[in-house]
Amino acid sequence: MRHNIKFSPPDISKEDIKAVTDAMNSGWITTGPKTKLFEQKIAEYCGTNRAAALNSATACLEMTLRILGIGKNDEVITSAYTYSASCSVILHVGATPILVDTAKNSFEMDYEKLEKAITSKTKAIIPVDLGGVMCDYEKIFEIVNAKKSIFEPSNKIQEKFGRVVVLADGAHSFGAKQNDKKSGSIADFTCFSFHAVKNLTTAEGGAVTWKSESYLDDDEIYRQYMLLSLHGQNKDALSKTKAGAWEYDIIYPAYKCNMTDITAALGISQLSRYDDLLARRREITEIYNSGLRELKVQTLPHITQNSNSSCHLYMTRLLDKNEKFRNKFIENMASAGIPTNVHYKILPMFTAYKNIGFNIKDFPNAYEMYANEVTLPLHTLLKNEEIYYILENYKKFIK
Repeated sequence: MRHNIKFSPPDISKEDIKAVTDAMNSGWITTGPKTKLFEQKIAEYCGTNRAAALNSATACLEMTLRILGIGKNDEVITSAYTYSASCSVILHVGATPILVDTAKNSFEMDYEKLEKAITSKTKAIIPVDLGGVMCDYEKIFEIVNAKKSIFEPSNKIQEKFGRVVVLADGAHSFGAKQNDKKSGSIADFTCFSFHAVKNLTTAEGGAVTWKSESYLDDDEIYRQYMLLSLHGQNKDALSKTKAGAWEYDIIYPAYKCNMTDITAALGISQLSRYDDLLARRREITEIYNSGLRELKVQTLPHITQNSNSSCHLYMTRLLDKNEKFRNKFIENMASAGIPTNVHYKILPMFTAYKNIGFNIKDFPNAYEMYANEVTLPLHTLLKNEEIYYILENYKKFIK
């Protein structure tokens, strides 16, 4: 029997709809009490003191770079194997992106190449938790601490860190754990996405958390995010509703990327059942793992001895197959009513990155991973019979 399977629809419950309706009926729909509550709940969930909710993970990454004072003449390192947002934000602030190839047969950056890429101009590294699998942060911190002697801070906050800052692109890893610590509490800063296709959705939205350190003022960092996200205005709309409190100042000409109470209400509701959503994603992942075990296929390792991913993407590689076979495989799966995807086309393959000097030939490992990668549907609305149907056709078309 042919199924009509969706790739990554949002899992919206009646409670989610009621939460959004209640927010709309409250008379307060932009940044307000729901957004502040959502930030508090994210921080509690991740094990941090504070969180700032903005309108996307991209905004979170860019505003963090701005808080760190990173810009012209600075370098920021990220992976060549990622979505454009991980790199475009570096360009937005005027810094120079340095792309690092993946390790052989890995979706993660080559950490030896990462270490060699760090120079006196390097101010931050943006590791990417691809598919919800967290990078080796222990290794990354070992590298940046070993390179402390060549770090050249250009402002006070960089002086406080005294080394290259680790700014995680955790767009996929909300709820992931490494050594019993949750994503959001391991890197210096972690930026999450709550886009429509993410495990937890606010339709559009994101949040950033940061580790509390004795040399950092959590309240001041949060204040900077709020200033940056609301034109540099020192009072948000909620603050100005208090009697006689209309007066405000513009501290500097900033940006507009705040979260609304409508989207935050959805996020709060989703968060209340997020552990159940994660558990179902892990069940689906285990079924896939079992079904593909005997095939000549490499899969993203979601569950290891010291970590559990958020199981955001089920990424597979058709080993010994080329790009032409992979593309035909995707067409065959589509003909059976099974949508698949490719995560990701490598950044140096895009016109935007070719135009600034990147060449795919310099990233052979990343290209090799991309050329036969196929991502299978992984979402909480998938039924077991649909998963088995996907596996049945996967086995048929891989021959």
